[in-house]
Amino acid sequence: MALAFCGDEGNSTAYNVDHGVLNNGCFVDALNVVPHVFLLFITFPILFIGWGSQSSKVHIHHSTWLHFPGHNLRWILTFILLFVLVCEIAEGIVSDGVSESRHLHLYMPAGMAFLAAITSVVYYHNIETSNFPKLLIALLFYWTLAFITKTIKFVKFCDNGVGFSQLRFCLTGLLVILYGMLLAVEINVIRVRRYVFFKTPKEVKPPEDLQDLGVRFLQPFVNLLSKGTYWWMNTFIKTAHKKPIDLKTIGKLPIAMRALTNYIRLNEAFEAQKVCKASIWRALCCAFGRPLLLSSTFRILADLLGFAGPLCISGIVHNTKIIGVFFISSQEFLSNAYVLAVLLFFALLLQRTFLQASYYVAIETGINLRGAIQTKIYNKIMQLSTSNMSMGEMTAGQICNLVAIDTNQLMWFFFLCPNLWAMPVQIIVGVLLLYYLLGISALIGAAVIIVLAPVQYFVATKLSQAQRSTLEYSNERLKKTNEMLRGIKLLKLYAWEHIFHSSVEETRQKEMTSLKSFALYTSISIFMNAAIPIAAVLITFVVHAHLTRKADFSPSVAFASISLFHILVSPLFLLSSVVRSTVKALVSVQKLSEFLSSEEIGEEHDKSSELRSGDNHSKYQAVVSNCLICRKKKSALKLVFCFLFLSTLAQITNGFFTWTPEGPPALSNIDIRIPQGQLTMIVGQVGCGKSSLLLAILGEMQKISGNIFWSRCTRKRKRGSVAYASQKPWLLNATVEENITFESPFNKQRYKAVIDACSLQPDIDILPHGDQTQIGERGINLSGGQRQRISVARALYQQTNVVFLDDPFSALDIHLSDHLMQEGILKMLREDKRTIVLVTHKLQYLPHADWIIAMKDGNIQREGTLKDIQKSETELFEHWKTLMNRQDQELEKTIIESKTVLERTNLRRTMYSREALLKDDEEDEEEVTESDDEDNLSSVLHQRAKMPWSACGKYLSAAGILLLPLLVLSQLLKHTIMVAIDYCLALWTSDKTDQNNKDFNHSRYSKVFSILCCLGIVLCLVTSIAVEWTGLKVTKKLHSSLLNKIILAPMRFFETTPLGSILNRFSADCNTIDQHIPATLECLSRSTLLCVSALAVISYVTPMFLIALVPLAIMCYFIQKYFRVASRDLQQLDDSTQLPLLSHFSETVEGLTTIRAFRYEAKFRQKLLEYTDSNNIASLFLTAANRWLEVRMEYIGACVVLIAAVTSITSCLYNELSSGLVGLGLTYALMVSNYLNWMVRNLADMEIQLGAVKRINGLLKTEAENYEGLLSSSQIPQNWPDRGEIQIQNLSVRYDSNLKPVLKHVNAHISPGQKIGICGRTGSGKSSFSLAFFRMVDTFEGRIIIDGIDIAKLPLQTLRSRLSIILQDPILFSGTIRFNLDPEKKCTDSMLWEALEIAQLKHVVKALPGGLDAIVTEGGENFSQGQRQLFCLARAFVRKTSIFIMDEATASIDMATVSLECFPSLLGHSRACSRVKNTSQRHLCAGSLAAP
Repeated sequence: MALAFCGDEGNSTAYNVDHGVLNNGCFVDALNVVPHVFLLFITFPILFIGWGSQSSKVHIHHSTWLHFPGHNLRWILTFILLFVLVCEIAEGIVSDGVSESRHLHLYMPAGMAFLAAITSVVYYHNIETSNFPKLLIALLFYWTLAFITKTIKFVKFCDNGVGFSQLRFCLTGLLVILYGMLLAVEINVIRVRRYVFFKTPKEVKPPEDLQDLGVRFLQPFVNLLSKGTYWWMNTFIKTAHKKPIDLKTIGKLPIAMRALTNYIRLNEAFEAQKVCKASIWRALCCAFGRPLLLSSTFRILADLLGFAGPLCISGIVHNTKIIGVFFISSQEFLSNAYVLAVLLFFALLLQRTFLQASYYVAIETGINLRGAIQTKIYNKIMQLSTSNMSMGEMTAGQICNLVAIDTNQLMWFFFLCPNLWAMPVQIIVGVLLLYYLLGISALIGAAVIIVLAPVQYFVATKLSQAQRSTLEYSNERLKKTNEMLRGIKLLKLYAWEHIFHSSVEETRQKEMTSLKSFALYTSISIFMNAAIPIAAVLITFVVHAHLTRKADFSPSVAFASISLFHILVSPLFLLSSVVRSTVKALVSVQKLSEFLSSEEIGEEHDKSSELRSGDNHSKYQAVVSNCLICRKKKSALKLVFCFLFLSTLAQITNGFFTWTPEGPPALSNIDIRIPQGQLTMIVGQVGCGKSSLLLAILGEMQKISGNIFWSRCTRKRKRGSVAYASQKPWLLNATVEENITFESPFNKQRYKAVIDACSLQPDIDILPHGDQTQIGERGINLSGGQRQRISVARALYQQTNVVFLDDPFSALDIHLSDHLMQEGILKMLREDKRTIVLVTHKLQYLPHADWIIAMKDGNIQREGTLKDIQKSETELFEHWKTLMNRQDQELEKTIIESKTVLERTNLRRTMYSREALLKDDEEDEEEVTESDDEDNLSSVLHQRAKMPWSACGKYLSAAGILLLPLLVLSQLLKHTIMVAIDYCLALWTSDKTDQNNKDFNHSRYSKVFSILCCLGIVLCLVTSIAVEWTGLKVTKKLHSSLLNKIILAPMRFFETTPLGSILNRFSADCNTIDQHIPATLECLSRSTLLCVSALAVISYVTPMFLIALVPLAIMCYFIQKYFRVASRDLQQLDDSTQLPLLSHFSETVEGLTTIRAFRYEAKFRQKLLEYTDSNNIASLFLTAANRWLEVRMEYIGACVVLIAAVTSITSCLYNELSSGLVGLGLTYALMVSNYLNWMVRNLADMEIQLGAVKRINGLLKTEAENYEGLLSSSQIPQNWPDRGEIQIQNLSVRYDSNLKPVLKHVNAHISPGQKIGICGRTGSGKSSFSLAFFRMVDTFEGRIIIDGIDIAKLPLQTLRSRLSIILQDPILFSGTIRFNLDPEKKCTDSMLWEALEIAQLKHVVKALPGGLDAIVTEGGENFSQGQRQLFCLARAFVRKTSIFIMDEATASIDMATVSLECFPSLLGHSRACSRVKNTSQRHLCAGSLAAP
């Protein structure tokens, strides 16, 4: 075949120039090549040389500074130009036709123009990012020349009568317009920035974000191509494969996307809407509506382009032929199958790009919205009235739900919002196209889908209800599991494991019932999603074939219709999700509106006058002004006293305060003053309003009347920072050091002094990492005393002039209290002349007070010095004196006993704690290596790219040998039948087309087709049920095994494993296995088998496709390999950054009064912004990574469609392939495009979710305690031990085989009926000695013999059920009082009342509604600490065992109860029993018990 630019026919007139050179079409085409050659010749050397020497003077990272005007317009015009040039190339090739000579001038100039257009945009990008605008002159000349030459060609077409009926004329006109617009863009850049021809170009500074090397999220700054394809993520994804992603890797958010920026935008919208009293919805739309509109536009464009697939399939199958003429029309052009294949390819690329852009913009908007709302909620929390929290109107849980759930509901609503507009468009266009192809029968098929849509909505509603029910039972189960784990020591000591095990299992059974409903409705939903298209296709085609015999039933119609039905099902299936999301968003907005309108704290100081206290002169002025106020209500004598002796810090006059506006005053007739630079003590009985008075001074209570006056104590503010230690210690989820310094600069000397004053050093030594140990949420890993002292240490460390201490001694023993008083309050604070307000019950410290405020029943009983009160209130002073003498005697005993051994005890305690620390570290290292290293990411770097196949095998093996084959076979059969259905349709339509007669018999094919469709529908149901059934069986088995292992684990396991870690296995991991893995498994298997079957069908139809499949498969492999690693890291980072954010909200709510007292609102707001931005940047990177994957997978899918189409057309033309098989191959190629990315996404999700299986299997390796004994039940007397004789022979005890002994060679003999007291300081081994009786510790030498039987030979259940113990920490469980006293239900009511009477609780319980059946809340929070301890005493007495052990059982009980009533009754009740009493020296008087 001859090849020439103008053709090589003998009689060609291509070279004829008789009518002028410009009238020769070939010459004009050659002229059009000149600009493109010019650009390629000029720019290629520059592009190859590089841009190293032309860098910007300002440092910009990533070369992403896009600062030329019209940047996005240029890229859009270039993309359109490239598409038009492709069409011009295709038009030239098609119009050249089949001839002996090829006319290169028809498509070669367009090809050169295509290369030049790509070069121009690359060249422009390098000029812009390198900031070297002088080189723009080359582009200016290029666009000018291209515009001129193309205009000449267009004019000559007009002169020669070529018009709109010819495609080439239209394409040339479009190119003239595009080149002209690009020329205008270039001129505008040069004009605005004064480049090229101007001497002084306009200076432009890069954005602040691009000058900050910490900003690594570049989506807003990159060019349009990189935005659409997420090309900038390539470097990030590759880096993630080499090392784990952390917060440092992902950097900071751009300024425009930060929570503060979005909060300001939202707040401005809120303020604007307040003026016109509009709704919150309008404010949200005003702030974030514009990007949402952009997302909706992208979505509608993507959905419209999605219909190109079915239409092109119809055209390709119908027009498998080639035409050849010199000038062709648009209709003739689109009749070429190859042209349609290329157009389908570009349509898919564009559709997928628009779709992913819509997803990204919607999710980014939702994330920005979430950050803004969370910030607004936090600012509202900072202003919330304390009464909202204290009176239960607003709980911390409700606020955390608002943050964690409702903000996410709004975020996901914004993500799904574009569907509200896109779905109607998609449904209407789909139905119209179906009607165009199939006529009336299409409406019948569409009616099937539309009629079943309400059924889908009903199923979705039921699914949502089942999920809520499951969540309720799951919460109840977790509550019981949490109580079980917190009280595991008591359960083991009392041998009650089986009771609580049964209780948790009972709740789990209820949860499993809900999970079965959830699984049922999930399987129905999956079934309907798969079966509805089959049913619609079956009904439509059978009706179309039999009722409309004259209608077209060709392969082009059939397979285009199948694709349309698949498109039509998607929006209807999504409809239920969108409706549910909309309803949830409406509820969330209502809750948000109620919260934002809740009452705020009143700024009392706005109405108060300010006292000046600068120098001495101003001090006297302040006192004078204060006394002028007092003159109206105080006597002249008190005025003089005030003036002469006091400098007042704060004063309340005639104050009435309440917690609720409607409620009665909690404080009445308050007239007090707080002397400046002195120690003020507030004393009074429990509940008299001491803490309320402190909060009233701080402005936390609602003022009914009166005034609060503050002196100018700090920086001319109404009230400065007050170091406040609340009665209930409030700690941050941070290190010990950070809790003490509390955002203040670290001063080593002061820090050490505070630690010593609060006696914290021995406690710090016990902690695993000293003062760098992370304190759990609410200080969960510390004792009450440790929490109290850290809270007080925080107040001592601050450099504020005012310190408020609310009952700081409540959780401390007398020695620690005295040390804190002497070294902390008196030495550190009072000697520094700081103002101290101390609420206390320790009356022995009253002599140290400079000023005393005595309260009674919400009123001020008396205020003044101790001497004043001694003179004026003799009776009150005598009462105080009596109590002070009693407490002083107790303190004296303690000091005498402890003075000489204090240092040694602390040293021993430190050494012991270090041994425990070393042991913990060793065990942690063993756990890291033995528990599959799940939680230590750095130790599994070499496994990061591998799938956890072992965990997958364990999950599937748990399903059993019968269910697993059913699952696999049903999936394989289902997809085989699906292929058979489409293959049958291909044969049916091909035969109909080949025979092409009116008497074609459809019945044979329709019967087979109907049977296959019905079989496919049945298999859809079987597979969906099999997957959910497998999930149910696995989750039931794993939870049961985990519960059995944990409940029987040794106590050492619970001491070395964080409670939160164990609880997470029962909560998050079990939830993942319950609800997420089955759905992911189903989706993964479906998408994988669909892709495999699609590739198999395409390969069968056109074997040539296999050649192209190899490189595509290699690309897919590497893309998924890199993506899975990055996705897993980002998902974990997203989860891990959410926890501190929610924890910060919870901490703020609980410590609101402390934060406001310190005036630390701004610091905590800043921390909130940091946490929010960290979570948002992780979420955005995860979103960008998902889009990165989906764009690439869908582009690969588009390549599969193009290759399949080209090979099918070629086979059809030259190998006589049936048109039905061409349609089959193309339909399945479109399926690959849809499901390829889902396969990789689900693979990544499955990898993350299998981590839950892996972690649970790690815990299943825990060794259980040896509950079996050497003695059988028949060898143990029924009433053993009946006497209570104890022989301890050479007993040595340790907590673990690697630790040193805590008891060495102990020998003792306890006769029946004796009462033994064991005394010693902390760490001396008292509790260890008690635990040895229950075999809770490792007895490696010696033995304990009780009533002649060595306890080592007894079964654990028997041993522990025959002894009784009361622990130091009182433990109550949620339920009834009856359940807490007798969970085994062995005692009568009279026995229970008797036990309560001995414990001095009978009158308390009788006063409760329900008596013995009165409710006990979680942890016994509705009872005081002392009452809880008394309940534990009663519980121990109910058992009536011969051996009774008390481990510091008096720790929380007041002296009167201990010495006068409870213990003599308890200990003397049964003289035949042996009693072992452990007590520290602070309760020596209660522990020195004589034998009867």
